[in-house]
Amino acid sequence: MTASLAFVFPGQGSQSLTMLAEQGAQQPLVLDTFAEASAALGYDLWALTQQGPEEQLNQTDKTQPAILTASVALWRLWLAEGGATPAFVAGHSLGEYSALVAAGSLELADAVKLVEHRGQLMQQAVPAGQGGMAAILGLEDADVLAACAEAAQGEVVSAVNFNAPGQVVIAGSAAAVARAIEACKARGAKRAMALPVSVPSHCELMRPAAERFAEAVQAINWQAPKIALVQNVSAAVVADLNVLKNDLLAQLYSPVRWVESMVCLANQGVTDLVECGPGKVLSGLNKRCVKGVNTHNLETPEAFAATRAALA
Repeated sequence: MTASLAFVFPGQGSQSLTMLAEQGAQQPLVLDTFAEASAALGYDLWALTQQGPEEQLNQTDKTQPAILTASVALWRLWLAEGGATPAFVAGHSLGEYSALVAAGSLELADAVKLVEHRGQLMQQAVPAGQGGMAAILGLEDADVLAACAEAAQGEVVSAVNFNAPGQVVIAGSAAAVARAIEACKARGAKRAMALPVSVPSHCELMRPAAERFAEAVQAINWQAPKIALVQNVSAAVVADLNVLKNDLLAQLYSPVRWVESMVCLANQGVTDLVECGPGKVLSGLNKRCVKGVNTHNLETPEAFAATRAALA
């Protein structure tokens, strides 16, 4: 286990058609991982990620298992090729479940069914068109919080993802989010733009989903993580299984404290962060969260090889 190494796992928005196509063509382990997930889900997840339709891949209850499985496939490939085991793992929102699989807390088959159910409950919690999310760039966190408080007017709108300094995502009811976008612009935001999502994640509107999700979380046979896990809700290492499960439920309606999570890792002596999953969204954020930390990703065979060489 390498004390200065952490693996971080991406959340929704990192999916794309044909993701991991090159690795799938070269590495049977990738296809085996997708086959394992497909058997649990009851449909061909690899075919969906490679052929679409894209609208279906972008449905929350399909996106979540797809990103999780792609992330776990790259994790397994990393270990199979002799890559160093990190001392820490963390995941952005949905990515927390990928991190739990990597840490040995959760079996892949249980995880994909769990996040499929999570996606379904999130979609059911707020009817399409009634919720929204927006990205706010170039404002201090305090200004975003003040804009949300001013825009709420009895409805829900709050800061839900603290992704990087000057990059905050807000979520809530559609009208309140629209008002908050204007309030952020009035405070001098460089950009404040609605995001193309159907579910207002990590805000109070998701509390009913969390209440319904609790039964599914309790039904699973969890193991204590074998790798230290930094959770979104606390931005701290959590080892106690009851706390871990409660935090997974709270995560549905609580902010993702990503900046603080990366600071926590840096404070534990982490100097290398590997993004383990499709895309490189987190690599871009992590550079801005903590100075002096090296960021890597495994998105393509070339990036994978470069990361292996850098960390050898």
